[in-house]
Amino acid sequence: MVKRLCLAWKRNKQNKDKGAEPTVACSLFAQKTPESKQKENIMKSKMFEKETFKKEVVENVKYLYRKTMDEASEQEIFQAVSYVVKDVIIDQWLATQQEFDKADPKIVYYMSMEFLMGRALGNNLINLTVYNEVKEALEEMGINLNAIEDQEPDPALGNGGLGRLAACFMESLATLGYPAYGCGIRYHYGMFRQKIENGYQVEEPDNWLQNGYPFELKRPEYNFEVKFGGYVRAEAQPDGRTRFVQEGYQSVKAIPYDMPIVGYNNNVVNTLMIWDAEPMECFELDSFDKGDYHRAIEQQNLAKNLVEVLYPNDNHIAGKELRLKQQYFFVSASLQRAIARFKKNHPDIHMLPEKAVFQMNDTHPTVAVAELMRILLDEEGLEWDDAWNITTKCCAYTNHTIMAEALEKWPIEIFSRLLPRIYQIVEEINRRFVLEIQQKYPGDNHKVEKMAIIYDGQVKWLIWQSVQDIL
Repeated sequence: MVKRLCLAWKRNKQNKDKGAEPTVACSLFAQKTPESKQKENIMKSKMFEKETFKKEVVENVKYLYRKTMDEASEQEIFQAVSYVVKDVIIDQWLATQQEFDKADPKIVYYMSMEFLMGRALGNNLINLTVYNEVKEALEEMGINLNAIEDQEPDPALGNGGLGRLAACFMESLATLGYPAYGCGIRYHYGMFRQKIENGYQVEEPDNWLQNGYPFELKRPEYNFEVKFGGYVRAEAQPDGRTRFVQEGYQSVKAIPYDMPIVGYNNNVVNTLMIWDAEPMECFELDSFDKGDYHRAIEQQNLAKNLVEVLYPNDNHIAGKELRLKQQYFFVSASLQRAIARFKKNHPDIHMLPEKAVFQMNDTHPTVAVAELMRILLDEEGLEWDDAWNITTKCCAYTNHTIMAEALEKWPIEIFSRLLPRIYQIVEEINRRFVLEIQQKYPGDNHKVEKMAIIYDGQVKWLIWQSVQDIL
């Protein structure tokens, strides 16, 4: 896909150099109308004309911190400058969303445990093509832009190549004008901050949110419930079908924080949607009054643990459980929000493949397959074959490695206990898939052992790799 995006950009650039129109199929925003160009120029002159910009920075310092510029720290000036830039971005962000609503395009939901975005201020100024103007304006105020940029912490949302690839995809999609949402977790501490003491690495919490992050936007109106544990009750319906209800569960409230992904010089702003967790009930006063202090804050601890750290140590049972909860948490919340967005304008759920695709970045989000099936079966009331047909058309998977240690497996005991309804669906997917393997390779038990999703007491996230192997 990276190659396709790069080639598409190159073709459009070559066409533009020759005076030809850009390839419309490449982008929803492939062409700039005279009106959009005029709006872009007005926006730049309005927000980044030197005197206006400097005035906005001074006012932000005053209203945010009750300080003058001489009293403000570099961190406070960073926040003030970032909020001026964010004002411009939000105008383009709103315009982009309005264009999405008008054009009703197919939307990519890019699901990844990591997004290594890097610092946003300088990157946003470059993509808005106003970096030099802002630098000059700040210099006239006696402020070094490079020093201000250094005040921004790296958002601790990723660790390495997987997260950087996801970030590059998101920026490419915005620059090429593809409608897209990134879907991940708002980790409070990421992995760790490295210190070297006496020649040895020492890990410390990376508290990147301690001063607040100006480029994120909390969206509590789009909260969704995510359930863990409990049991599944089968309920007979008058039409002869069976309805499955999860009961006795614990749950958390998933709250999205949207971060803008600014396209380069094209007025397009896509969204990175990272999920934080909050308790469904903040405090159980009744338990506290009875002296059960642990139970009083149990819901708070469940929510807090989900989003504290990227890749918690999984060499013990508690770590394995937490990793599985994290993966299901952001996948379930993202799918619920995507389907809610789809249903605002489309009453027929069968049209979902025409309007949404869920790109799973490596094995971590592949629980999306079973979760989408759960929503279609239990909430939308579809039959299995209908739901499976929609799911296979909506889900896509990027494999990054075939090393055994990198391909996650979950003991059935943990998986079925934490996600009972999801496990039932995975069992049925596996049953049908094993029948296909046996039909294609009769008597070849080695194929079943290698390709089955559930085998030898383990649940394996090789659904899409296995499907490709058999076809």
